[in-house]
This record gives sequence, structure tokens and C-alpha cells, in this order.
Amino acid sequence: MTSLSPEASPPSSLSRIRIGSAPDSWGVWFPDDPQQVPWQRFLDEVSGSGYEWIELGPYGYLPSDPAVLKAETAKRGLTVSAGTVFTGLHHGPEVWESTWAHVSDIAALTQAMGAEHLVVIPAFWRDDKTGEVLEDSTLTPAQWRNLTAQTERLAHEVRERYGLKIVVHPHADTHIDSEENVTRFLDATDSSLVSLCLDTGHYAYCGGDSVKLIETYGERIGYLHLKQVDPAVLAEVRADEVPFGPAVARGVMCEPPTGVPDLEPVLAAAQKLDVELFAIVEQDMYPCPPDKPLPIAERTRAFLRSCGA
Repeated sequence: MTSLSPEASPPSSLSRIRIGSAPDSWGVWFPDDPQQVPWQRFLDEVSGSGYEWIELGPYGYLPSDPAVLKAETAKRGLTVSAGTVFTGLHHGPEVWESTWAHVSDIAALTQAMGAEHLVVIPAFWRDDKTGEVLEDSTLTPAQWRNLTAQTERLAHEVRERYGLKIVVHPHADTHIDSEENVTRFLDATDSSLVSLCLDTGHYAYCGGDSVKLIETYGERIGYLHLKQVDPAVLAEVRADEVPFGPAVARGVMCEPPTGVPDLEPVLAAAQKLDVELFAIVEQDMYPCPPDKPLPIAERTRAFLRSCGA
């Protein structure tokens, strides 16, 4: 019988969970914004925090030339897990061409970087910066049919042309947000085409239970974003009907493990699915001081290690 040496680490209890982070955790929401840290600093700090996987973030923030991005990530020991696209597919076939023009560039870069996932975020019904109401917060039955049919079309095209899997991200201030809307969307889409990027913070923000969703729709969970909300701030922004962007500025998304949901049960439920899953840390905090993200990232990575991830 061989015992572990004092320097050896015990086997991870979350052996199927691959932990990463994203530009979002550095306050990056836009391709170019003076309030955001330069991309070189993000890459240096995310690597220095102990993460090996990253997402591309908003297209154009990181270099869009695959050769340049490969060199920059490789020298820091980083690998890309996914790209991200924003869509308004509930508007129907008439937005397909403009949607595909946006998606195809990002999908091509994602494929070139060796990633397999494309995170799809639905259109906001109110502006995430200004709070301006852009359209009704509730979809009509026809819009729901457009949303599900066009999402399946997108999944098929992305898979056929780029070999990528789409994972749809329920998000505050979009039409795929609450448990009711998430389950309605899942029930109306083809499980062989459409999976979910479960963002634990956004789902809690909208009243959902991540563990319940994983246990009920486990075969549809294709990707995770790890995030927590501050219950006290959430109660305030709900009472005041504050839009998502200003809510983030108030600190509604907080550093683990100080918020909800408790991430250990979420990770344990995900491990029981017996599939390889990315779990990408995202702590929305746009805008934020440039020196704020790094210490949080280091503490969060240490916390997740303490959970076995």
C-alpha cells in the first residue's frame, strides 16, 4: 500500500469539474471601455490567480487574431473554454442574418482556440447600462416559438460549421431568467442540440434553485458559471425595481462564499452528473477599481480548492 507524501495533494472530490475564470471577473463587459483593465493585465492576473481556463469575454476585448491570442495565452498557461455571443432570436427569422454575422466571427475564433462551447446570452429587455426599457419583459407565444426554433437553428449551424456546442445562459433582465422561463425554454427545445449554461448567480437573482435545476434537468446542463448574489442587496434592488447594470454597481453580485447560493452543494450536484463540466467563475462588478479583481480572484480560487475543485 502506498501512502501520499506530505507534499502530495489528495484526489479532488470534484474530479469532473474544470475551474476557470473570465474577463467578467475583472469588470470587463465591453470590447473597449476606459473603465476596464487592459487585456494584458487580465491575462497576467487570471493566470497568477491559479486559473488555467478562461473565456473570451466580449468579442474584441482579447486579441481576435488566433495566432496572437494563442501565443499570449500559451505563455501564461491558459486555455480558452468558450466564446460568448449575444442574440435576439425571439425576433424571428428576420434577425438571422445579422445574428449570424455576429456569431460567425466569434465562433471561428472560439474554434481556432480549441474550445468546444459557445455561450449564448439572450437579448436584454432593458438596457444593462442605462436601464432603458427596450421591449416588453414577457414574450408572446409567437415570440417563444421564434426563440426556441431559432435557437435550435443556431445550434445546428454552429455545430455543423464550427464543431461547437451552444450553451444558453439564463440571465437577469432577459426573457430566459426565472425557473418558469428556463424550464419552459428547455421543454420546448431539442436536448440533442440545446444545452444550458447555468449561471448560479443569475439564477438565484431571478429566484431559481440551481441544485434543483441540476437534479431535475441534469442532462441539459452543459456548462456552469459560478457566481453568488448578496441577499440583502438583492432584496433592495428587487424592491426598487433596479435594472441589472445598476444592481451590479450596487454590489448585488458578491465574493464567494459570502452570498447565495452555497456553491458546495451546486458543485456536488454537478459532479454527480458524471460528465466533464466547465465551471467558470464570474463575479459581475462593472465598473470596478483596477486593483480590486486580483485579490478577489485569488481568494475565490482558494475557496473553490477548499471545496475540492
